[in-house]
Amino acid sequence: MTGFARVAGTSAATGWAWELKAVNGRNLEVRTRVPPGFDAVGEEARRLVLATLSRGQCQLGLTLTRPPSAPRVRLNEALLGSLLASLRATELPDGVRPVSLDGLLAVRGVVEVEDEPETAEAEEALRHDLLAAIPTLAAALVGAREEEGAALAGILERLIADMTSLIRAATDAPGRKPEAVRARLAAQVATLLETEQSLDPARLHQEAVLLATRADIQEELDRLEAHLASARELIGQDGAVGRRLDFLAQEFGREANTLCSKANDVDLSRIGLELKTLVEQFREQVANVE
Repeated sequence: MTGFARVAGTSAATGWAWELKAVNGRNLEVRTRVPPGFDAVGEEARRLVLATLSRGQCQLGLTLTRPPSAPRVRLNEALLGSLLASLRATELPDGVRPVSLDGLLAVRGVVEVEDEPETAEAEEALRHDLLAAIPTLAAALVGAREEEGAALAGILERLIADMTSLIRAATDAPGRKPEAVRARLAAQVATLLETEQSLDPARLHQEAVLLATRADIQEELDRLEAHLASARELIGQDGAVGRRLDFLAQEFGREANTLCSKANDVDLSRIGLELKTLVEQFREQVANVE
């Protein structure tokens, strides 16, 4: 979901540039930063971006470059008149000289220096151009994210292939063969009978069979295969699939944990730990998918 896009242009004599940055995020959030007086433009631009994207933390910024113009000097005659009237009505103490004109002009607010304002037509044209650029900006960001998505798809497909290989290895593990399970249980039962003569061999055999049934991991392997097939299908789809892939990553983790807890063989335990490592890598990469 990371990406960056920039669109710049000129409206009349004012240069402008939009920048849109995106990073990973479970939800969609767009924050704006615009110059003073352009809050309405920023809010409308934010609405347009929200309508285009579906996930990620985005920062939308606007910069303006206005050409230098001759300043306009304005005399605040009302304030100057008020100051003169107050001075005339005030009896100055001995030794205090009357204020001069340059002293009055130095009073804050008497003389105001302003930049020449833009015409209403120029301001309206600028706002129009700024908003017209937002679809292009959003499309550029989507394009950047699609390029990243293409690279992520290859990474996710490789992780899915590796997990599939581990599941097949677990399915074919010698420790899951009936004869191997039977031999392991027989050895355990024999050891118990040697150490404790009061145990009922028939009852002990039944308990061993029950434990073996509970330790079977075929159900977990079947669910993992189904989840991997769903993940392959999602990766090949268009549109936002990040949330569904994130859900599958959670399911992968749940099944891998169960497989490790049920494993009664060294090879199966090793496969389960490797599977958990791949699941965590899958989860980290899915966080980058819209």
